[in-house]
Amino acid sequence: MESKWLKWATELQSIAQAGLTFGENQYDLDRYQKIRDLSIEIIHEYSDIDHSIVRNLFGSEKGYQTPKVDIRSAVFKDNMILMVKEKVDGRWSLPGGWADVNSSVRESAVRECSEEAGADVNPKRIIAVHLANKQNNFIFPFTIYKIIVECDLIRYVFKENSETLDSGFFPLDNLPELSEERINFNQIKLCFEAKKQQVFEPEFD
Repeated sequence: MESKWLKWATELQSIAQAGLTFGENQYDLDRYQKIRDLSIEIIHEYSDIDHSIVRNLFGSEKGYQTPKVDIRSAVFKDNMILMVKEKVDGRWSLPGGWADVNSSVRESAVRECSEEAGADVNPKRIIAVHLANKQNNFIFPFTIYKIIVECDLIRYVFKENSETLDSGFFPLDNLPELSEERINFNQIKLCFEAKKQQVFEPEFD
């Protein structure tokens, strides 16, 4: 559940970012910068995120603020789901990451599975579109849409890469330690439920 303070801080940041982009009067620009600084202080005060990281995240954004898109792929074999071990925290997630510009959801799912898990896949349907701050146990200082895509497996050979340490298939009742900012148990359970149904209505919040 998203905390009120986080919602307020991210909305202040969004207002400030738009003002800094479209404002013309220097006095107004100074005020928008103060609003941005205040939003950074709020997130730093109430979370474990390093102050410089928050500032760099917010400071690098320009223009009207829009949600970021995180594509995650659910790939099955013998009633087990494909997972990757993240280098960043040593925990496990579904293969995926930020969608690239000029790439479709399908193309992003194919790319991430290949790069992170060594899996060639064919995306077939959307399982869920989730708001990360409602679903995942992590404080995100910006809005993230997580799109979970079910994919058919074509080939699988793990390759050494810059983002993951390992990959493998796991049953629902024996999952490894999860990287919960990326994926949680309920989201993986939803993937298994979708897999059982020929017709599945995507979940979105």
